[in-house]
Amino acid sequence: MAKQSVLLLGATGETGGSILEGLLENGSFDITCLVQPSSSTKSSVQALRNRGLKIVIGDLNGSVEALAEVVRGFNTIISAISPPYQMAQIALVDAVAMTTTTSRFVPCAFTTVCPPGGVMHQRDEKEIVYQRIWGHHLPYTIIDVGYWHQFSFPRIPSGRFDYAMLLPRNDIYGDGNVPNLMSDLRDIGKFVARIVRDERTINKKVVAYSDVLSQNDVVAIVEEKSGEKVEVTHVTEDEAIQRRDKARVALEAYPSDNMNTMARWTNEYNVSKYVRKDNTLENAKYLGYIDARELYPDFQPIRFETFVQELLQGEAKKLYAGKF
Repeated sequence: MAKQSVLLLGATGETGGSILEGLLENGSFDITCLVQPSSSTKSSVQALRNRGLKIVIGDLNGSVEALAEVVRGFNTIISAISPPYQMAQIALVDAVAMTTTTSRFVPCAFTTVCPPGGVMHQRDEKEIVYQRIWGHHLPYTIIDVGYWHQFSFPRIPSGRFDYAMLLPRNDIYGDGNVPNLMSDLRDIGKFVARIVRDERTINKKVVAYSDVLSQNDVVAIVEEKSGEKVEVTHVTEDEAIQRRDKARVALEAYPSDNMNTMARWTNEYNVSKYVRKDNTLENAKYLGYIDARELYPDFQPIRFETFVQELLQGEAKKLYAGKF
């Protein structure tokens, strides 16, 4: 069987890197990485070349007609562009619409389950891209993945997890019992490889996840595996909403401050997940998602317990290493 030709944007990022590895491991794809001109000489892109991967240069800020020539000929387009650059996908969507070769466009979703309409700014930006896809009547698949294991573990007193922590925080929101969809970053690419070869997922939203755990479940697993008592801070739902609103006001006052952007993202996530209870399987199905675990019952995800064991053994990878 001929391999499916895939053009992947964002292969040097965390999500894109997982997708790249998943496609390679699956073995059913002929992969080309789409790179912006400004990134073409970066060491991370050279590392892709050194692995024998094909690279094409496409300017998302340039001529849509020129970009269309770059993306022409690929069966599947997958975007895993960085969060601050979601709107750059508009040009990519328009370029794909000018071709007749693409049988599936996978925009950069890959986040928690959440409705549009002011809950999370990141989600609303993604929605603008989805609407552009629908306006062109492009075949698509939207894939969301819950919250990563790699962001979800608390600090323990011994500091044994510190080497892998990006944002140390031991807050428990509300009663801590809200179930949340979670994914190990490494599972995302494996799910994507299955989803983009599956005709059942054309023009559908799919939710993929490795585990479903509450914050209290997470703490209990960490305590059991580490033998240490996790020190937590309890945050009421009202306090969570106040933090979110304060972060939004701060960003509006100083929109160029990256720390303000991160604070808004973080606090909007917390309210969505723990106060609104958006990131649950029940809500995903209400919003029209297909459950990837039902589509692929043989899939063996990396459970959070396994990830915690890796943390304790010093084998976990710190996210965004060298980028912050």
